[in-house]
Amino acid sequence: MKLTVKCLVAAAMMLYCATSFASGGGIRIRNLASEQNIVEISSARKYLMLPVQDNAPEGKVFIVDADACHYGPAMNIRLARERIDYYVPLDLSAFMGKSVKIDVQGVPAGSVCWKHISLSDTFEIPTGGHWRPAIHHTPPYGWMNDPNGMFFKDGEYHLYYQHNPYGSIWGNMHWGHSVSTDLIHWRHEPVAIAPDAWGTVFSGSCVVDYENTAGFGAGAVIAIYTSSKTTQWGTAQMQSIAYSTDNGRTFTKYSGNPVLTSSERDFRDPKVFWYESGKHWVMILAVGQRMQIFNSPNLKDWKHVSDFGLKQGAHGGVWECPALFELPVQGTDRKKWVLICNVNPGGPFGGSAAQYFVGTFNGKEFVNESPAVTKWLDWGKDNYATVTWHNVKDRTVALGWMSNWQYQAVLPESRFRGSNTIPRELSLYEEDGETYIAAVPVRELEEASVEVLEKDNFNVSGRDVVVDGFADKDAGAYLIDIVIRPGRAGRVEFSLMNSKDEKADFKYDVEKGLFMMDRSASGKTDFSVNFPAFTVAPAENSGELVLKILVDRASIEVFGNGGKFAMTNLVFPAEPYDRISFGGTYGNYTVKSLDVYSIR
Repeated sequence: MKLTVKCLVAAAMMLYCATSFASGGGIRIRNLASEQNIVEISSARKYLMLPVQDNAPEGKVFIVDADACHYGPAMNIRLARERIDYYVPLDLSAFMGKSVKIDVQGVPAGSVCWKHISLSDTFEIPTGGHWRPAIHHTPPYGWMNDPNGMFFKDGEYHLYYQHNPYGSIWGNMHWGHSVSTDLIHWRHEPVAIAPDAWGTVFSGSCVVDYENTAGFGAGAVIAIYTSSKTTQWGTAQMQSIAYSTDNGRTFTKYSGNPVLTSSERDFRDPKVFWYESGKHWVMILAVGQRMQIFNSPNLKDWKHVSDFGLKQGAHGGVWECPALFELPVQGTDRKKWVLICNVNPGGPFGGSAAQYFVGTFNGKEFVNESPAVTKWLDWGKDNYATVTWHNVKDRTVALGWMSNWQYQAVLPESRFRGSNTIPRELSLYEEDGETYIAAVPVRELEEASVEVLEKDNFNVSGRDVVVDGFADKDAGAYLIDIVIRPGRAGRVEFSLMNSKDEKADFKYDVEKGLFMMDRSASGKTDFSVNFPAFTVAPAENSGELVLKILVDRASIEVFGNGGKFAMTNLVFPAEPYDRISFGGTYGNYTVKSLDVYSIR
């Protein structure tokens, strides 16, 4: 009897795997052997809605065209096996009203996804979320890391970004796209550049080709990006281009791609600009733990002209996402060249961070003026992949990815994963024989701010002074301007707090000239041992400590002494911080002014 039951069960399983079932709505599922599956759609609608489970193994998903060929490369999607965390849309708009098949590999027949796949003409972008920022740019859904291809044209700031539209874990790199007229409010656009036969679309840049050097039309927007192709033998990286004649909304890939190849394993993240003195284009590329510089007359043909990086700066990990540009020196009529180089790992507080070098550039070679000094763009844990906008005439505007590779994949929010810093205006200042970057929020932030609290000249002496009622818990974001006179106090302390006893602690050691932030009690921190952090920035005592603190639902950005230091840290409080407490246990000091602004 037991043998008969076994035979019946085996026969039933064989029958199940060899036949098919309908999930409804014009979809038929065929589960084959060896975790192979065919999804047959009789009349395609705009989207196939796929159920995702974040911790499931990846399956490979291909669209199959009428000639039984794979339509584009595979998408690696974590289709739901035991539970459904959320849905992602697979775009079928190219097959609207037609029959189409989807080849799904590596997903067992008994997975829960097969009962819940459906067709739809719409996809409702997830809104809200406890920690979705109010004013910082985020993807509408899915994963986001490096900002890419940023340019300004015809009154619009374009921001592309590394994007996985099929899950909240890194993979399937596309260029997502958002547009703004003020760098504060962003409108999401469709995906701009998708993977192709040369691989997924890694980081890169955009330029406006006003002189038609590439032959795609005067004023065409040219995207230069890394194509990253992975096979069973490993990964190869090469540079490709695409052009847009509708101001970056849609791109056509160049038929001659790739335009630049190498035998190097890490060969990526091209940042391109026009070098007016030499009348040629310059590309700077991250290659392992160095940068390579190339020249071109037309964005298609590139010549290697120099390397940079040996025995300079931090080399704790791979170099990535470079930027090379000129900046004015405050209080002078001089300019100097700056090379931003992001490094992962190797940051001052662990994980990823952005370093920079100041020097000269002659169109071919960058020379660092301080080879023995390592300079950090931000003194927090969460500012990486910082690059600059192209074609902004009156200022240099930079943007970073507001996270750290140590814990990005496990942040406690899955409807979206990833956000950007507030855009920052950069300049240089000189101090003690060195030249440093000053970074402040873009002027548009001030224009969007409305004062809600003003408190002047109060002393902190031997007891906590609490100022509350300044943050609308539903508003999500606010800006604090503080001016503190330390006097004879050895240390200044204050905290941002909420009713759950969660707090972000700040300290200023007057004698040592150090500003510190501790987020170990800031809210949810248990998702990674690397998250509860104590970060420190140099803050020389000049008689007053001037701070601009931008607080959003899941981040705190501090800009000190006119931007001479910046500190960016994520936080995940159960509710917004709605009070500030000043401590006076290390001597008396005066809060000269405290102004709080809501952000429109």
